[in-house]
Order: sequence, then C-alpha cells, then structure tokens
Amino acid sequence: MTLSSSRLTPGPRRPLSWVERTTGLVAFHRVLLRRTWRGEAVSRFLTPVLFLAAMGVGVGGLVDRASGGVGGVPYLRFVVPGIVLASAMQWAVNESMWPVLTLIKWNQMYAAMLAAPTKVADVLRAHWLMICVNIAWSAAVFIAVATAFGAVHSWWALLGIPIAVLTAMAFVTPLFWFAAARQDEEGFTTVFRLVVTPLMLFSGTFFPISQLPAWLQVLPWVTPLWHGTELARSAFLGDPVADRWWLHLAIIAAWIVVGAWGARRAFQRRLVA
Repeated sequence: MTLSSSRLTPGPRRPLSWVERTTGLVAFHRVLLRRTWRGEAVSRFLTPVLFLAAMGVGVGGLVDRASGGVGGVPYLRFVVPGIVLASAMQWAVNESMWPVLTLIKWNQMYAAMLAAPTKVADVLRAHWLMICVNIAWSAAVFIAVATAFGAVHSWWALLGIPIAVLTAMAFVTPLFWFAAARQDEEGFTTVFRLVVTPLMLFSGTFFPISQLPAWLQVLPWVTPLWHGTELARSAFLGDPVADRWWLHLAIIAAWIVVGAWGARRAFQRRLVA
C-alpha cells in the first residue's frame, strides 16, 4: 500500500514528521502570544526604562563620579549587559513555573496535545521554541532602549540576543523539570527568593564578582547567569570573543542539556506513564 505524501488527499497517509508535529503545537502557543503580546510589550518596554533610569543613570552617575566607572568603563555601559541577562533569567523563570503547571494540571492542555499523534519531546520542543522567541524579542527591545540611553556603542551588542536566549534556556529546562514534579505551586516563590534574587546580586550584574569574598565566588561559577553575563558584556563592549568563551558556553550548555533530559523524563512520568 502506497502512503500519500500529502495531508490533503484521502487514503492512508504517512506519519507526521517531528517538524510537522512541532509546528502544529507551536500554533497553540502562537495563538496565546497573539492574545497577550500587547500587555507583555508594555512591560518589556517599561522594564529597561526603569532599570536603566535607576541603576544606569542614577546609581551610575554616583559610581562614575566616585571611581570613574568600572574597569575604565562608564557604569551605565558596564551594567546594561548584566541587566539584560538578569532580565532574561527572570523572564525564563516566569515562563517555566506557573504556566507549565497550568498546562499540566489546571487546564490540562499538555494532555490534550498528547491525545493527538504527538510525543512528549514535541510538546517540550514547541513550548521551548516559543519561549526562545519571547526571550529574543524582549532582549531586542531592551537593547534598543539601552541604545537610546547611550549605553550601547557597538553592533556586536546584537550578540546579546542569542546569548540571552541561551542563558534563559539554561534556566527554562531545569525549571520545566522542577515544575513537572510539583503537585501545586508551593515552592515556586522560593525559587525567586533563593535563586533569582541571589543570582542577580552575586553574578556580576551590578559589580564584578572579583569584589565578592573568595568563598562566595563559587556561586556564579557554577550557575549560568554569570557566564552569560560575561559573554554579553564582552560583546556589548565591542569584543565578540570573551575570555574563556568556550568554558562559559560549555557550562550554559550543560545546564540546558541536563535540564532537558530531566524535563523529558518528568513529563513522561507525569503525562504518559
């Protein structure tokens, strides 16, 4: 029996490819994005304006007058890459906990997706792809606003967009794993208290980690935010190749890969097994 290569003709049809399965699921997230993008656009625009006005211009003016900036760089230019990456981390966390538990438990849309000829990997792939799109355009808006503030002087700053996406995914995949293992939202706020806030403070966002006590410098070295910030800061300052770039990328990739492995297993147990 010959299987038709077209989905539009009657008769036996070939199985959907992983690309077709993923594309179909992306359509669901795209509909959600069309309904909510206006509210998100306002917050994505206001966040950099407020951050840059407070930290870059306000605090930055004090730092520049007192010490001449950081490492010879005006504080506004130093802090912008860190704020972009810290914001990407926050966006990733927001996209990876309550929305995931909602789709698993409260409206059970993941279960509905798996009722079609799709797999857990397709469900994850589609959701992660849309998160990447969301992080990318949010980072682009942030960089555009920072440029208007006079904080960006190199086209290499555009590398901050893929760096922000990679760094965000280093949080997304482990948090999908975490959310899929939860029965309720208890513990989500703890992530903000014990992960998001400390990392913003101790991962080179506002000051170099060399100013931290030696024992505390271990924290940024083993977490992805500092590595992404180092890559982005180098690019923003006009050097696309940061020192030890391969190590930064390797640690970010390790978080993504291990998180993706755990998320797939957790989703399989929760939704299929």
